[in-house]
Amino acid sequence: MSLFERYLTLWVLLCIVAGVALGHFLPDAFQIIGAAEIAKVNLPVAGLIWLMIIPMLVKIDFAALSQVAAHWRGIGVTLFINWAIKPFSMALLGWLFIGGLFRTYLPADQIDSYIAGLILLAAAPCTAMVFVWSNLCKGEPHFTLSQVALNDVIMVVAFAPIVGLLLGLSAITVPWETLLLSVALYIVVPVIIAQIVRNILIAKGGEAALGRLLKTLQPLSLVALLATLVLLFGFQGEQILAQPLVIVLLAFPILIQVYFNAGLAYLLNRASGEAHCVAGPSALIGASNFFELAVAAAISLFGFHSGAALATVVGVLIEVPVMLSVVAIVNRTRGWYDSGAAVRRVAAENLKEKTIG
Repeated sequence: MSLFERYLTLWVLLCIVAGVALGHFLPDAFQIIGAAEIAKVNLPVAGLIWLMIIPMLVKIDFAALSQVAAHWRGIGVTLFINWAIKPFSMALLGWLFIGGLFRTYLPADQIDSYIAGLILLAAAPCTAMVFVWSNLCKGEPHFTLSQVALNDVIMVVAFAPIVGLLLGLSAITVPWETLLLSVALYIVVPVIIAQIVRNILIAKGGEAALGRLLKTLQPLSLVALLATLVLLFGFQGEQILAQPLVIVLLAFPILIQVYFNAGLAYLLNRASGEAHCVAGPSALIGASNFFELAVAAAISLFGFHSGAALATVVGVLIEVPVMLSVVAIVNRTRGWYDSGAAVRRVAAENLKEKTIG
């Protein structure tokens, strides 16, 4: 993990301060930026989000999908968590805490919007930072790559229906045209562009050329993320200053969701007999979120001033420290994990097959 990534939470906090200050002293400038829209798509933010997302997608080799069967237990567990558990558990936690227990402490006109932001945050599994988390827990790199590639393919077709379903269940009007436009702009088009760039670079200069481009683009991606956050907090500043408790209350269901899904994925992998080097990244992929996409979709669907946009930003704020804590738990419990009966049995069977082969 680079120094910049390691202290992402600090940079986000600084962006909060900068955004609130700039929004207070330069309100007209932010209004001009907010008005630069075509078909409900804010053009400056769309540009920044492409800078965020495309470098991450360039890393993904969709040829890795051929390796999916090699770790079918871990793949199955992660798919179950990502697509059958996580969005729905987050919606449930949003209804319970934001719509119920914390309702009296939050602005009444933003309750539904906060819940929508939490749903958007959980509806797309993480793409880029997963490689960092996997490396820190000595995860199986081929599993991580194939799982991320598979999730990206599923996300193209599953993101909009899941979000639409859960927003509808939350009695939130679903702006289907804008939602589908967001999927096209922030998933489909970036995936196509990223794969074209990747294939051209590898054809001309191999993996070395790709590595050089990523080394250049990665800092731009993070700068674009931080610039987007400054804009968001420029618009959200007055609300945050009026009710700073909102940030803490929004973080609560996100924290529960992360640890619940990570723990469930880890336990299911152990019960299935999957190796620890697969269970670790499986738990991390199951817990983390594609917050760049969530921020983009929240802005497109509900606007800069919305509680949805603020809720997705809280996910960015706590991403690094929370995921590092999950990495620490995974690493420290390896001995317990490997002592599982199913894990030992499958390991013995695999060793026997290699010996015979």
